[in-house]
Amino acid sequence: MVLVGLLAAWALFARFGPWPHHLFPGPLAVGDSLWAMARDGRLWDALVRSLSRLAQGYGLSVLIGVPLGLVMGRAAIVRRSLRPLVVGLQALPSICWLPLALLWFGLTETSIIFVVVMGSVLAIAISVEDGVMGVDPLLLRMSATYGVRGPRLFAGVLLPAALPSIVTGLKLGWSFAWRALMAGELLYVSGGLGQLLTMGRELMEIPQVMAVMVCIIAVGTFIDRVLFQTVELRIRRRWGLAAS
Repeated sequence: MVLVGLLAAWALFARFGPWPHHLFPGPLAVGDSLWAMARDGRLWDALVRSLSRLAQGYGLSVLIGVPLGLVMGRAAIVRRSLRPLVVGLQALPSICWLPLALLWFGLTETSIIFVVVMGSVLAIAISVEDGVMGVDPLLLRMSATYGVRGPRLFAGVLLPAALPSIVTGLKLGWSFAWRALMAGELLYVSGGLGQLLTMGRELMEIPQVMAVMVCIIAVGTFIDRVLFQTVELRIRRRWGLAAS
């Protein structure tokens, strides 16, 4: 019902709103554009390309951010040294890394992947660090009593105990990575959903622009609700943090 109401409001606004129809098309025109892009393959090619970049950049962010957060959470000297730098860089919008990436890596896929990594790795590291810092001290003392140290402590105690916070950090990192990817593709034309947006703007194809925006929202919502929210809910229930 909510979706039907939103579509009806959209159609009414497109018909009676302040902008002419070619600048603010209704849902039918946007749906036709989305169907046309899907039928000729442009939408799928762009979607696969964007998701491939996202997988590479986000995967690297997880591989770097989780160990970095674990070390920062356990080693006070590392935390005192890196925490101000990590928090400061986190405040920098990810798109600000693009000029530097273009100078370092040129007009290549690596530049966009680098922007994605810088957009998500710091959020993941900070969330993992917070999760490790929140582990019950009694659990840590018990582990020390039984001689659990080194890799066994990280893999057997810290990671499971901090898992709810880690999953929350991974979810946060994914949303930052998705935004960084779209920003990078908008500024650096190299295929992907961002390029479809740019082409729509340059050709004044507003239905195409809005259709790609709908696709970006749909992909983001699907991954957030279906993947991360399901995993997060199951882990919280398993840890007794949510009602089953």
